[in-house]
Amino acid sequence: MPVNPRPLLVITGPTGIGKTDLAMVLGSASPLRLISADSVMVYQHLDIGSAKPTAEELAKCPHDLIDLIPPEHAFDAGQFVTHAEKIIQSAWDHGQVPCLVGGTIMYLKSLIDGLDAMPAADPVIREKIRSKAESEGWPAIHTWLGELDPEAADLIHPNHSSRIERALEVRLVTGKSICSFWSGGQADPSIDGQAVDLSVLALVPSDREQLKDRLNRRFDSMLARGFEAEVEMLRQRPTLTQDCPSMRSVGYRQMWQYLDGELSEQEMKDQAKAATRQLAKRQLTWLRSWRTDTNTLIEVSNSIPLEKGKVWLSGVLDRVL
Repeated sequence: MPVNPRPLLVITGPTGIGKTDLAMVLGSASPLRLISADSVMVYQHLDIGSAKPTAEELAKCPHDLIDLIPPEHAFDAGQFVTHAEKIIQSAWDHGQVPCLVGGTIMYLKSLIDGLDAMPAADPVIREKIRSKAESEGWPAIHTWLGELDPEAADLIHPNHSSRIERALEVRLVTGKSICSFWSGGQADPSIDGQAVDLSVLALVPSDREQLKDRLNRRFDSMLARGFEAEVEMLRQRPTLTQDCPSMRSVGYRQMWQYLDGELSEQEMKDQAKAATRQLAKRQLTWLRSWRTDTNTLIEVSNSIPLEKGKVWLSGVLDRVL
């Protein structure tokens, strides 16, 4: 492995904390190459519900890995790593500093910490899991996973059926948690064999209740800006179904169920807001223990901590450039 590490920045934190807004401001006046690490923004046409930057904002401050694939397609952590590694290397080759922006845990862990060799799929076990899911629903399967592997269940949303299935399959086949196959992240980080000088800016709420109110207001704003119409348009796509990974995302799943008549309007709002809060809680739990030696924590209240972000970035760039 080369001796001299190359710079890699991460701006992360719970959903709705202002990661993208801060990154765009910082990136507009620095040699950053912004790379989205968001599992919903990767999909085309999922704009309002993903809080994706507008076309005008992206024209001024481009992000890689936004609008990458159609919503019918699946996209996993392995694919993210493949794309991200190429972009990071390209940034280094062009004298830029790659900066990952987002809070998708699996993406960041897989890229920076790596994934160990995983057990092969077991068709018999998978069929058992899917049959049970058909009769009882995926939230019940998530509860089953929580009984056998609480650590994994805490990291996987009850609606992420493919992740639940894989984690439960690994537990049933090996008797071990899927988390035991993830590299612990204590070794020096690297990207495709290149040593990395990692700097993480983690945005955290100064007050949990304040974040809760902020998330509730954000979803109400999404509704006011046409989120229902966005999902209605997506539903016109012939091969897009409720079971596609994109439509299992927080907010999209509940809106699809509402449009199907499975939820009332108020139930849709309440469940989407609750799912968003649960996502933020899982992200904050993870941040407490991930790469603490590289993390700079900035507390966020009602506004983007722009000045603190600039101080962090200036210090990092002075050190790595």
